[in-house]
Amino acid sequence: MIGTRQFPWSGAIASVVTCAIAICCVSPVPAAQGDWLGPSCLAISPDGNTLYVGCAKAERLLLLDLRTRSAPLSISTPSAPTGIALSKDGSTAFVTCSSAKGEGRLLVVNTGNAKITASIATGHGTQGPAVSSDGRTVYVCNRFNDEVGVVDVSSGKVTQRIPVRREPVAAALTADGSRLLVANHIPDGPANSGHVAACLSVIDTAQRRAIGSFSLPSGSTFVNDVQVSPDGKFAAVSHLLARFHLPTTQLDRGWMMTNAKTLVDLERLEILNTVLLDTVDRGAANPWGVAWSADSRRLAVALAGTHEVSVTDFPALLAKLKALPLTLSQAGQQSYSASSRSAADVMNDLAFLVGVRERRALPKGDLGPRAMVAAGSKAYTANYFSDTISVVDLENPETPIQTIPLGPAPRLDLAQRGELNFHDARNCFQGWQSCASCHPGDARVDGLNWDLLNDGIGNPKNTKSLLLAFSTPPAMSAGVRESAEAAVRAGIRHILFLVLPPEVPESMDAYLKALKPVPSPKVVAGRLSESARRGQKLFRDKRTGCIECHSGALFTDLQSYDVGTAGAYDRETTSFDTPTLIELWRTAPYLHDGSAATVRDVLTEANREDKHGRTSHLTGRQIDDLVEYLLSL
Repeated sequence: MIGTRQFPWSGAIASVVTCAIAICCVSPVPAAQGDWLGPSCLAISPDGNTLYVGCAKAERLLLLDLRTRSAPLSISTPSAPTGIALSKDGSTAFVTCSSAKGEGRLLVVNTGNAKITASIATGHGTQGPAVSSDGRTVYVCNRFNDEVGVVDVSSGKVTQRIPVRREPVAAALTADGSRLLVANHIPDGPANSGHVAACLSVIDTAQRRAIGSFSLPSGSTFVNDVQVSPDGKFAAVSHLLARFHLPTTQLDRGWMMTNAKTLVDLERLEILNTVLLDTVDRGAANPWGVAWSADSRRLAVALAGTHEVSVTDFPALLAKLKALPLTLSQAGQQSYSASSRSAADVMNDLAFLVGVRERRALPKGDLGPRAMVAAGSKAYTANYFSDTISVVDLENPETPIQTIPLGPAPRLDLAQRGELNFHDARNCFQGWQSCASCHPGDARVDGLNWDLLNDGIGNPKNTKSLLLAFSTPPAMSAGVRESAEAAVRAGIRHILFLVLPPEVPESMDAYLKALKPVPSPKVVAGRLSESARRGQKLFRDKRTGCIECHSGALFTDLQSYDVGTAGAYDRETTSFDTPTLIELWRTAPYLHDGSAATVRDVLTEANREDKHGRTSHLTGRQIDDLVEYLLSL
């Protein structure tokens, strides 16, 4: 097993100098408005001449010729592209896709004639492909199966499914191909424990099993990418580092949310450190794609919430990290102006990257950089909300960032503008976060408890999914907001700490109302399993009483009850809102304080007095059946 290394942290304090960089466009964005493409995944050919762009909204794969800045070839995909990996010689592109129902596929594309030669069923929410050096094996992240699928290209079949942690979204092979690093999007386990964090799973590709994991610092969530440096020595992971243990009374100096990259030493197989991407007075919200220059000397991270790219001089960063002692007791005499006196301080140091990193703003029209790739010393970002590609010179910060339009500027309707506003950290004081920072994955959950000002200080509550929030009032676990509309506006005031024009929350309302449930991975071809059907009968049985409160099409009577779950921090109320059970399979941990890691825990250990369902008389098999049904909703 690979050991984990954890670092203690306190409030993030530091000082910084901010550098402004000039930017411009190669050619203007066309004046005509068009349909939204939504570029969200990228790959680049070995010769650096062709950029493969997966467009999630348009369900297309574009082959962009970087010499002519045009996309003469376009391939229609059966559903939204979610990831692209190329064979070593560039002759084949492996494209993962996922439909609105979660159905995942791996497309095998001949890059010479832009034809799909195979379409392989993979799993639920497939994304993040990684291909072996011989091109015979493709590893895919089946996000909602919590597994990595091993695809044999010659047979066109998934030959093995390897369980990992929660919601794998990205994967990268080490240089020798012996290990697959898998980025898990959000934490698993209870939210009220001392250490709550997402992790990086490690798979032995020869044994085809997970052999351990790297635990990220407590508060790590919204993990988006992992990439191995070309020299094979390091890996970098992008994620948020939430300060969820603190009451959210302010945003200054990263009090509530910081944004980070964690570095893994692959030669020692251990976490080197976690470095903040923010500066002392400006957040770097929602780090997404990661890219290395060909010589491994520059490390770039797309900052999706603030529409920037962070470019770090990696050797200089390594030198700075190696100069620090592991503990404060080992520290010798240091400059009093230094913020970090030991390695454990770095994850709280908003000034640590000063002198070794540049934050480069994208051109004004380039919005929402997500995926990122590099070839040589140039990096490319897929700008999700503007249908553009940004071209960044990693070596020379004086070189203006260039823009390549993929088509006419998208014509966003009200709900689509709401999706932009929901993810846009310009709507937050100093850009520390966006609404999506706490509600990633299309406004779902982050796996953390937060002590928000909505219901006073000192009573942390688990982050709720916003799916169906407008149909299931009141809002918040304690029902302190009469509607989701009121909650959206209170969130802007108490969490983003800004006053925004009314059209911003109105557009967010439209976006959230447009969200649709994703079918459970436990439902096959629209049918419940035999176990789930037995569980459905138990759910409807008056002896269990489940349906008394979780009634109707949305599985809630919209009432609040004392169900025996109030804890030491619940001073204001002992009654909690009855939540919908739709998509229960993806909203762990459970109960208002996130104390139940699984649905089984909800029905057993957390229900000792049968106050939220009479389950104490059920046998072990009956509990299994009831759990199966609830996880199928």
